[in-house]
Amino acid sequence: MLNHYYNMQLNKIISIVVVVVLMSGCADFLNETPKGVLSSDQVNDPERLLTAAYSALGNDHYDVPLSLWPYGTVRSDDAYKGGSGPQDIQVFHFFEVSNNIMPNFGEVDRLWFQCYIAISRANNAIRAIQEAENLDNKEEKLGEARFLRGHFYFLLKILFKYVPYVDENTPVDEYETISNRALTNDGLWQKIADDFQYAVDHLPDVQAEAGRASKPAAAAYLAKTYLYKAYRQDDPEKHAVTGIDQADLQKVLDNTEIVLSSGYTLEPDFAFNFLPGSYENGPEALFSVQYSKDDGTRFGRLNFSDLLSVPMGLGCCDFNKPSQSLVNAFRTTGNGLPLENYNTLDQYSTQEQYDPRLFHTVAIPGLPSKYNSDRIYEESWNRNPADYYFYASLKENVDPDCDCFVPMVPFYANSKNRILIRFADVLLMRAEALIELHRSSEALPLINQVRTRARNSTAFIDYATDRIHIDIYRDGINCTWDESFARQALRWERRLELAMENGRFFDLVRWGIAEQVMNQYYNVERMRRPYYSSAQFNANQHEYLPIPEAQIRLSKFMYEQNPGY
Repeated sequence: MLNHYYNMQLNKIISIVVVVVLMSGCADFLNETPKGVLSSDQVNDPERLLTAAYSALGNDHYDVPLSLWPYGTVRSDDAYKGGSGPQDIQVFHFFEVSNNIMPNFGEVDRLWFQCYIAISRANNAIRAIQEAENLDNKEEKLGEARFLRGHFYFLLKILFKYVPYVDENTPVDEYETISNRALTNDGLWQKIADDFQYAVDHLPDVQAEAGRASKPAAAAYLAKTYLYKAYRQDDPEKHAVTGIDQADLQKVLDNTEIVLSSGYTLEPDFAFNFLPGSYENGPEALFSVQYSKDDGTRFGRLNFSDLLSVPMGLGCCDFNKPSQSLVNAFRTTGNGLPLENYNTLDQYSTQEQYDPRLFHTVAIPGLPSKYNSDRIYEESWNRNPADYYFYASLKENVDPDCDCFVPMVPFYANSKNRILIRFADVLLMRAEALIELHRSSEALPLINQVRTRARNSTAFIDYATDRIHIDIYRDGINCTWDESFARQALRWERRLELAMENGRFFDLVRWGIAEQVMNQYYNVERMRRPYYSSAQFNANQHEYLPIPEAQIRLSKFMYEQNPGY
């Protein structure tokens, strides 16, 4: 797994040395002191290694996105792949329709590889910190490194389910002896939880430097880990949910309480979470990838993960397009609550009323793009409307008039931070745990807190106020708030609040309803989009990605393939 990485790095080092030699252009070059060489002390410096681990958060590419948009959103009922057609990054098309998914996909292999590079950086930082003498705030720095390692193992866990676990104590020559089944499903979750627990125990409540992990951020991640772990999939060859562990749910409550008692809170307006500049690192953003265009490099530290989602009328390349099902999910015509029979329209209708979050999430023809009345979103900005219709995603995009929008022809990226976990998610995680602990009445005010913020988020969308209707849940007035209804309301709220933030598919798998929801979605969509004709979600297969064939070979067939592949 990682031997390949070290070989690549060695080759890079050799190449650099050769370039330095060739560029010297002088017979006495051997007497010159190399100018681009790091000392061993610099290479092993704990602070530098920790910075390298942080930098891995944004070291991705549009076809290997650590935002996981092809895997958490396009693979769900929230979005179409987009682009020029099904053949454009065809691998992502196969995930969209749950068909022809193969273990030899290069994009999946590179995603696995990228995550393990990040884990390697975290492990190197941990070792260097542990071995350092007279290092200030040693435990705190270890907490940051373990937080980062936990984050990347969390990504691997929700993507692949079974992955090999290596930490700072694992000798490099033993990597090939570690199976991806050495730990059980629950055992791997616990390893991830242990990293976040260490971070909770040793990180400060507030970090002076933006972008560093804090105790509330670690507690949020720890709560999320235990929430996933709580939904037990006990059969190693199947992915059905067999039960919900009450002790794990209690740990969700314990850790969300840490976040709720911190200084974090909801933004007063939903829009603030998805705007650049002074809005970044706001009171709701517990942990974010920090981007910049002014780091001295050619293009800066830009968000390459999401650059393909820019509409063609503004840049390139019109991927990750909200589905009609998602647009319909925001309908509230009637009592201001989500509609049970919601997915009946084939297009956005000015005769309907919607949750205001629709207009913060989805670009709709005839309405301003990213709140700019001088840039009305046009149907002509869509690259292939016959396949993917006329919507575009808004949250990850910026107003092109912003100086954070950077042309990299043919691509256009931006330097707006990407929030990885925010306070609204914490409120909804806590509500979910309470419902599954049979305390649904305590979940009601948490869900209503999120809906109240949504109702008040209209300052940026005054052009749509006549189409907005939303209410909170009122037990005995507009609903009967029993446990079954509360569970349905919570799941609706997660979809609406976190739409296009790339967690929808993983929610469906956690709840054990992916097959049901996706095949219902496919049955409707194949009437709208002909390319869905062969779409079919297979339980005990499509919940997780295949283990990359290249990694199985590198492990000398130590790794076991996931069921169905």
